[in-house]
Amino acid sequence: MKWIYKITYPNGKIYIGKDLTGSANYFGSANSKEISKDFSFEDLSHFTITRDIIWSSEDATDTEVNKMEVEFIHAYASNNPEIGYNRWPKYSLVSDNSSK
Repeated sequence: MKWIYKITYPNGKIYIGKDLTGSANYFGSANSKEISKDFSFEDLSHFTITRDIIWSSEDATDTEVNKMEVEFIHAYASNNPEIGYNRWPKYSLVSDNSSK
């Protein structure tokens, strides 16, 4: 089973990731230094996160899962540092207004 998951941290920020193996023990590869900046040592001494599987497939290719991960990162805006811990794809506040 392959899936896309959303991890929610105690401060409400999120991380969107993928698991190509369906491991019950995999909680992503968010940057620990970035997360640690948001919490005191006391906060980290008792730290609970939630992982929600938001999409799954038994037959999707790895390429399809990779594409879905990016779609969910954009949909949740988890690459916006105010919302989440995804740092890729790069978040941009600039919108394309060239058609106006």
